Amino acid sequence: MLNETAKELQAAKAKLAELEAAAAKQSAAMLARLPEEYGFDSVDSFIAALKSAARSGGGRRGRPAKKSAVKVTASKGKARKRAKITPEIKQQVKELVGKDESGAAIAKALGISLPSVQNIKKELGLVKSRK
Repeated sequence: MLNETAKELQAAKAKLAELEAAAAKQSAAMLARLPEEYGFDSVDSFIAALKSAARSGGGRRGRPAKKSAVKVTASKGKARKRAKITPEIKQQVKELVGKDESGAAIAKALGISLPSVQNIKKELGLVKSRK
């Protein structure tokens, strides 16, 4: 009984070794084809491109990449530029505040952010002071 179990265990170990060797061959073959699949003529040029991509920010560690002035909206995924707050916009905010419009409604109507509306109201003295 013990001999049979030992023999089964040896057979399972041998089968496992065969499977590991086959998997190693298969993964080596897949890795060897990668440069060609991505349009590189040699493994060395493929590795150089990977290293270059890692240096340029792909897997960058340390300090974060510089942020640009373009923001991405979460709902639509489209990039938008910062709104320019002109004297005309400030005048429109003043008029809409006089009509008792909410800050959110003003922001939506003028295409600016709610914090921008709040900053304009503060600048124009249209915000009640906190006590």
